[in-house]
Amino acid sequence: MKELGISIYPFHSSMEENKNYLKLASKYGYKRVFTCLLSVDGDKDLIIKEFKEIISSANELNMEVMVDVAPSIFDKLNISYENLSFFKEIGAYGVRLDLGFSGNEESLMTYNEYNQVIEINMSQDTNYVNTIMDYMPNKEKLVGCHNFYPHRYTGLSLEHFRNCNKRFKGFALKTSAFVTAKSATFGPWPVNDGLCTLERHRDLPIEVQGRELFNEGIDVVIISNCFASEEELKTLASINRELLEFQCEVYDGTKEIERKIIEEELHYNRGDIGEFVVRSTQSRVKYKGTNFELFNSRDIEKGDIIIESSLYGQYAGELHIARKSMKNSGKTSVVGKLDENYLHLLDDLKPWQKFKIKIK
Repeated sequence: MKELGISIYPFHSSMEENKNYLKLASKYGYKRVFTCLLSVDGDKDLIIKEFKEIISSANELNMEVMVDVAPSIFDKLNISYENLSFFKEIGAYGVRLDLGFSGNEESLMTYNEYNQVIEINMSQDTNYVNTIMDYMPNKEKLVGCHNFYPHRYTGLSLEHFRNCNKRFKGFALKTSAFVTAKSATFGPWPVNDGLCTLERHRDLPIEVQGRELFNEGIDVVIISNCFASEEELKTLASINRELLEFQCEVYDGTKEIERKIIEEELHYNRGDIGEFVVRSTQSRVKYKGTNFELFNSRDIEKGDIIIESSLYGQYAGELHIARKSMKNSGKTSVVGKLDENYLHLLDDLKPWQKFKIKIK
C-alpha cells in the first residue's frame, strides 16, 4: 500500500507546533514521520526527552517515526549498532542510516530485538545495498529512502533516480522519497531552497511531485519541509496513488460528449507508440456513429488534447495528446491542453500505461 508522510524537526520549532502539525497530517491520512538527529547538537538527556515526547505524540496517532542518523551520531550519543535500545527508548519505528557501515552491521541490525525497521540511503546507486543483501538481512525489516536536497540544482536527475530505484526494487525493498511544500518555511538545515529528491520538482506544485514519485514506483512520499499548509496536505492526500492523473483545461466550444471522453474514460497509451501523439483509442469504439463536429482546428502544440472529428472517418472520437508540435490536417479538433506542470510526465508515459485526465 502506498503511503504519505511528513517531517518533524525537534529543536527547530516548538513542541506545541510539532504536535499540532502531527494531528493535522494524521487527519488527512499521513502515516510516516521523518525526523532527523543529524542536525541536533546538545545534551543527550535533553535530546532524548524532546524526541521521546514528540514521537510519543506521533505513536498515539498511529504514525510511524523514522529517525535519521549517521555513524558519527552513534558515537556522539554512545549508541552501538549492536544495541538499538536508544531508539526503542524514544519510541522510534525505525532508524534511517544517512551514512552506513560495511554491510554486515546493517544486516545484523535488521535482526534487532526491538523489531525496528532499518532504512538505508538509496540515492547513491552503488553496490552498498547489494553488499547488505550478501550478508543475508531480514528483508522484512530493511527499506530504502532517498535523500532530499536543500540547495538548488543539487537534486537528483531523473535518470540517476531511476537507476537507484531499479537497484532497490530488484530486491523487492520498500522505497521512499521526498517532495517539497511551497507553503513550508524550514527544514533541518539553514539552507532551504526547497527540500526535494528530484531537482525538477523544486518549483512544481506538490501534487505533481507526488504523482510523479508514485508513478515511478515509490512506495512512501514524504513532505520534507515544515510546516506544510492544510491546503497542501489535503491536496497531496487527494491524489490517486495507483494511477497517473493529468490535469487539463478545455476550451470554450468543447461539447459535452468530448468532455466525457476526456474526464470519464480510463485512458491508456497504445502499445504501438509513435513520437508525435499519445493515442487513447477506445472512445472511438464506444462512440462509433456519433457525429464529432470539427472546431478549433489550429495547428497543434505539445500538450494539446485532440479529439478527431468525423472528417477523419474511422478515427472519429479518438483522443490524442500531442507529444510534439505539428500541423493540423484540418480534420482535428483541439479541445483542450494539459496543465504545463504535467508536460514532462507526458514524456514518461509507457506503452499500455493507464491514466486519467481531470478537467480543472
